[in-house]
Amino acid sequence: MRLTVFWERMAEHFGAGYAETFARDHVMSELGGRTVRQALDAGWEAKDVWRAVCSAVNVQDENR
Repeated sequence: MRLTVFWERMAEHFGAGYAETFARDHVMSELGGRTVRQALDAGWEAKDVWRAVCSAVNVQDENR
């Protein structure tokens, strides 16, 4: 998954204004105690981060 697609999906799910806030501030156990931004900066693949977000916030199957 390309980062542009990842951020599009984040914006679709959280809204354009909140997606960045969630990515910056929400620490997730699914990401090893990192935020989305920290995981991406650490080299995690965007698809793996998206899967973790989906799991953490119960994104519906059709939007995964």
